[in-house]
Amino acid sequence: MPWACARTVALAGSVGHVVDVQADVSQGMVGTTLVGCGDAALQEGRDRVRTAVGNTAGVGWPATRRVTVLLSPAGLPKRGTHFDLAVAVSVLCAAGDVPRSALAGTVFVGELGLDAGLRPATGVLPMVMVARDHGLRRVVVPEPQAVEAAMVPGTEVLGVRSLAQVLALLRGEEVPDAPPVVEPSGLSLLAWRGQDRGDEVDLADLVGMREARYAVEVAAAGGHHLLLSGPQGAGKTSLAERLPGLLPDLDDEEALELTAVRSLAGTLVPGEGLVRRPPYESLHHSATRASVLGGGTGTVAPGAVSRTHAGVLVLDEFPLLAADVVEGLRDPLESGEVTLARGDQTATYPARGMVVLAANPCPCGRWHPTAAGNGCRCAETRRRDYRRKLEGPVVDRVDVVCHLAASAGGEDALEPPESTAAVRARVTAARARQARRWAGRRWRLNAHVPGAVLSAEHPLPADARRLVGAALQDGSLTRRGAVRVHRLAWTVADLRGVHRPEAVDVEVALALRRGTALPAWVVQPGAAPADVGPDLDDLPETVGDLVDGRADDRAGGEDPSSPAVHAALAHLEARR
Repeated sequence: MPWACARTVALAGSVGHVVDVQADVSQGMVGTTLVGCGDAALQEGRDRVRTAVGNTAGVGWPATRRVTVLLSPAGLPKRGTHFDLAVAVSVLCAAGDVPRSALAGTVFVGELGLDAGLRPATGVLPMVMVARDHGLRRVVVPEPQAVEAAMVPGTEVLGVRSLAQVLALLRGEEVPDAPPVVEPSGLSLLAWRGQDRGDEVDLADLVGMREARYAVEVAAAGGHHLLLSGPQGAGKTSLAERLPGLLPDLDDEEALELTAVRSLAGTLVPGEGLVRRPPYESLHHSATRASVLGGGTGTVAPGAVSRTHAGVLVLDEFPLLAADVVEGLRDPLESGEVTLARGDQTATYPARGMVVLAANPCPCGRWHPTAAGNGCRCAETRRRDYRRKLEGPVVDRVDVVCHLAASAGGEDALEPPESTAAVRARVTAARARQARRWAGRRWRLNAHVPGAVLSAEHPLPADARRLVGAALQDGSLTRRGAVRVHRLAWTVADLRGVHRPEAVDVEVALALRRGTALPAWVVQPGAAPADVGPDLDDLPETVGDLVDGRADDRAGGEDPSSPAVHAALAHLEARR
């Protein structure tokens, strides 16, 4: 029977589909037909494959027959040149040059040149992951990408250089020699790369900035998004570029996810192996929507929010970003993934990294609240438009807000600051506690935990809930903000090494969320959290109930706006 089937994988973003490449060689009008919703690059593969087969010793294209190739499922859009190898093997098997049994359980990935040599393909790692999940345990890939494919456990990887070598393996013959595969194009030609500069900076380089350093530490420990604001020279960029150094190495699952994203983006260096260090990118405010979120012409490539999955993305001069970029950040900040739709393409990529927004107080960066220190020359309307972007729904999805001053006034400049290694040790210990708490769940860090799970399984104590409820009542906190304060409280507690958050942790979480001054025990070395005091016991239960949305279900209780509530809050504010 002149029919055969080889298998490969089609990718739609981070979703993969096993594709049956079916070939029929029969009598009829001579010609080659390729069907199955392929793009232009795939359609051009007919000529590439036919010429490659003709240039392979011992086999020939069935030039006197009608050749029909179907990529099934036929309605699934397919893009790329990596289908070439599967098409060639399927046609030669249908023509009787390859035993049909040799194709069972095997996936073929690779582009063919006219000389029958293989060239690397984009997205090999996620393709192999899809093949393994479908029970296909053997993959044939271009030789330089064998290391990438071997990252998937339980898979037999065959790295080959040419079509002739593939045919010899399938026939059980001696594998002939072939020229090495050409390395992928697009690799960096620069000896110095700015992205590696983070290895050369340390927190010990920064004098003072105790509150800002603590805010960065909390953000790193819980994976929280961060907003840094302050005038020029306050240290926003310096803090942001030191943030990746506080993060521990990625675990196996995170490393595999990030490496797969890099493979899809075509930025994975051959032979590099799993990416173990959290990625870092810093984008200028002129970045486009496609560069930040993903997209592009002809394909939907992952953007910076996905390339920094499990790492850090810094958006400098955030208010100057285009409006469509700012609005497009809503979903990645909230759900940890980004979905892109381009015509008939829809792709979803992971985006669970930390996003750091950096902003000046005004477009020129010289505004100061006092007349003596104010050097701003911006028009009031321009300042208002600039600040409006710092008050919208995107910023409401940021957990930690930190306002930096132009100088570290009042702090002991002679006191030696902590190093990155010392802070990273605390961050690693806090993340280890979170890993134990959320073991077996689909999230790893406090910042990713759904609010319903926190309320049901890890609620705040009553006195802490009353603090959050009071903030809800006076309008300084939104419902979304209350959930984020809950997450922050757990991270603060994890850094302190306690089993559950207390009222003092919620105090800190509220200050981090609002961008206000932190309690003294946080920024004073060696200080311990002060007891919350008896005033908290006087807070009415109805205020705490606001956090859980049950205020209307309770009968009685004191009005949250009563003098007792405000007196307790004033007591806490005075202690700061």
